[in-house]
Amino acid sequence: MAMDFSDMLASSIHDIKNSLSLISTTLSGMIDNPKNTFADTHQATLLQHQVQRVNHNLMQLLSLYKLGEGALSIDIDEQNVEDLFIECLANNQTICQALGVTLSYECDPMLNGFFDLEMIRSVIDSTIGNAQRYCKARIQLSAREEDGFLVIRVEDDGEGFPAAFLHHGTADEHLTLDQPRATGRTRLGLIFAEKICDLHRSGERKGHIDVKNNCGGLPGGCFELWLP
Repeated sequence: MAMDFSDMLASSIHDIKNSLSLISTTLSGMIDNPKNTFADTHQATLLQHQVQRVNHNLMQLLSLYKLGEGALSIDIDEQNVEDLFIECLANNQTICQALGVTLSYECDPMLNGFFDLEMIRSVIDSTIGNAQRYCKARIQLSAREEDGFLVIRVEDDGEGFPAAFLHHGTADEHLTLDQPRATGRTRLGLIFAEKICDLHRSGERKGHIDVKNNCGGLPGGCFELWLP
């Protein structure tokens, strides 16, 4: 049975992602097991952080491939935003503590929204992972309703996004990967977030992302998901 290169690449990404998930789970078990001793538990946690980052990137690549093939399905349902934030904190708190970063959230406990829980959680986890690299000491999640949209925000207290990364998702020009990389950043996470938000639609309104700096909460980067 013949396979083209894109199919082989997608299959390889899936296999690598499964292996990384196993490594991450094994590392978690070793770190949490009091019978295991590490010369430096901080380094073990940072290794787990890097494994998770690569795993997120591979998942995003695979999802973008499926989207291009028309094979990516989403499951939009009513979700409680505080529950989402609690899950995101649980997923990222250990690594944040190892990095000396305070991760917190502000949200009305009764705030709900309609979105694909798995996809949006993946976007937020990826954004937190990016903020961990560039913040000084704080990352904060928040959410609100504005103009008929649920706005989910991830802020940090770092130096902010480079000018080339600032983006308003309702603009006609979409994000692409062919951008300067002198900062060591890529746009893969932003492109993934933009595509996932675009799949969230209600009537004529559709989701989008905003990337800006100094939103008024923390002085660094500010990433927003706008979901109808």
